Amino acid sequence: QVQLVESGGGLVQAGGSLRLSCAASGRAFSSYAMAWFRRAPGKEPLFVAAISNSGTTAYYVDPAKGRFTISRDNAKNTVYLQMNSLKPEDTGIYSCAATEYSSDWYQQYNMWSLYGSWGQGTQVTVSS
Repeated sequence: QVQLVESGGGLVQAGGSLRLSCAASGRAFSSYAMAWFRRAPGKEPLFVAAISNSGTTAYYVDPAKGRFTISRDNAKNTVYLQMNSLKPEDTGIYSCAATEYSSDWYQQYNMWSLYGSWGQGTQVTVSS
């Protein structure tokens, strides 16, 4: 497994931007597909975006399309989430998650139960 630490959250006004980072340590980062989920107490994590181990394939939840961009730098063991045009409904704790890459990922990328490693999360608050 890998250990994940997020950073970059904060308080921003609606229409603003944030860039989240997730630093990984442990086993070979380039063998893991990565994802960002939004978490709330007592609720299942909500899928936001995912990226393949090579970075060539990315998926987004519909409300994030055109506003968020997921990317990764395997040389730095880091995955990013650039969030633009933020809205109050984007508020939440954003966690990154990792799963060992397999062909199943292309059908299951948005399932939180697929991911075995999770970070603690970083708080994003968007004020209106």
